Amino acid sequence: MSPDDHAKLKAALDTLAFVTAELQTKQTSLDRLRRLLFGTRTEKTRTILGPGAAPDPPGPGGSPSAEAGPPAAGAPRPGHGRTGAAAYTGADTVTIAHPSLRRGDRCPGCTAGRIYPLAEPATLVRITGMAPLGATVYACERWRCNLCGEVFTAPAPDGVGAAKYDATAATMVGLLKYGCGLPFHRIEILQRAMRIPLPAATQWELVRDALPPLVPAWDELLRQAAQGEVVYNDDTTMKVLALTAEQRRAAAADEETDARTGVFTSGIVATRDGHRIALFFTGRQHAGENLADVLAQRAADRAPPIQMCDALAANTAGAFDTLLAHCLAHARRRFVDVVDHFPAEVRHVLETVREVYRTDALAHDRALSPEERLHAHQTTSGPLMAALETWLRQQLDDHLVEPNSGLGAAIAYMLKHWATLTLFLRVPGAPLDNNVCERALKKAILHRKNALFYKSLAGARVGDVFMSLIHTAELNGIAPFAYLVALQRHHQDVALDPSEWLPWNYEATLTELRARASPLR
Repeated sequence: MSPDDHAKLKAALDTLAFVTAELQTKQTSLDRLRRLLFGTRTEKTRTILGPGAAPDPPGPGGSPSAEAGPPAAGAPRPGHGRTGAAAYTGADTVTIAHPSLRRGDRCPGCTAGRIYPLAEPATLVRITGMAPLGATVYACERWRCNLCGEVFTAPAPDGVGAAKYDATAATMVGLLKYGCGLPFHRIEILQRAMRIPLPAATQWELVRDALPPLVPAWDELLRQAAQGEVVYNDDTTMKVLALTAEQRRAAAADEETDARTGVFTSGIVATRDGHRIALFFTGRQHAGENLADVLAQRAADRAPPIQMCDALAANTAGAFDTLLAHCLAHARRRFVDVVDHFPAEVRHVLETVREVYRTDALAHDRALSPEERLHAHQTTSGPLMAALETWLRQQLDDHLVEPNSGLGAAIAYMLKHWATLTLFLRVPGAPLDNNVCERALKKAILHRKNALFYKSLAGARVGDVFMSLIHTAELNGIAPFAYLVALQRHHQDVALDPSEWLPWNYEATLTELRARASPLR
């Protein structure tokens, strides 16, 4: 073999060895790359480990017996049936009387009995299509005097108002844009197809002008979140064109600057008195710095809240005092990434964590208090987690696992953050994971994937306020459309006392206002 051929063969073998080693690490595994590119449908234990795995614990509201095994052959999957009439709470209801029968009439069937009305009527649901924004053209007659030339115009109907765009128009645009991720230009195309034009520039003006009436409610949500018992935080990248251009100019002026060049949208979810509050912040600051700004409004006499986040330093980069808990789902995901290379070890970890989640789901189903939930975890999950910690340390101490392998890195991560990953075993109310915040951030991610960027910080501010109000309403089971409309139509009352216009109490405030406007006589 010639020296050139020998060198080529050696290079090929070295490349093969390198690629083989890299493929065995979690960072470059083909499965991980596939998940990064196309996403993953689920990370449930039975999906990761295969058909032989035991069933996963039920989610909130689920029944353990319902998931004890696969559904019977031919049985419909739960949640995949037709939507019942009771689900259409926003639909108009038309009551139809029987054309010929009345209470007490003789039965037309047997002719002997008497009929009476049933409590539940037969329901028919009929769904029609319409444009997201509708329009009504009022053609008011005009009359001109043939002598003096004066013109007389018929008055508009009561309730039409002077503004061309109603509060519902701004709300619908904001909900489509910031709640559903539909860019302005797509809304414009849809409206044009329905013959009700709404240019993208007009849509921006609508949501921009709707911001001042919404800000008092957003400020109150921030004050309420600052007093929360548990706060979740995380962030995702975002693009703001004005900031990006500014950062490029700064980098060109000073190539050695260490100024932060990234732009982020931080999501903060707080729980207080059984209510969840979602807040979004877009700018240069990381999630920890934005959380510090929120907690700066916390009452001095309140104990530090529980903070749930992943282990990134950016989530704690702020001057605030919290009881730190780290996300168990993040630690679990590191094992999921290496399941193909270490199936037995990963199975042991996932099945242990599954039992912890099973206990938490049962506590949720039984509506246990934080103290009762803590006792349940200490009794059931405590021994499991203690055994898991011993097993993890044994893998490294007895050199059963290569520390530099993907499994070794996953074990090292879990052991490094063991105290914060298991805070739920020591502190009442400490959550298991940061999933609620990650789900909230999907609002920002959906906007980023569809609209790609904000043009300026002013536009980002509008998006943050709309997303915060929309998602907070959704988290509390409130229709965001009706809530945003109420805030705009009653903006003067909202400004006077925003604490009465939160998603969970604004309907009672509206009822009280109507009672004052039309007192009983």
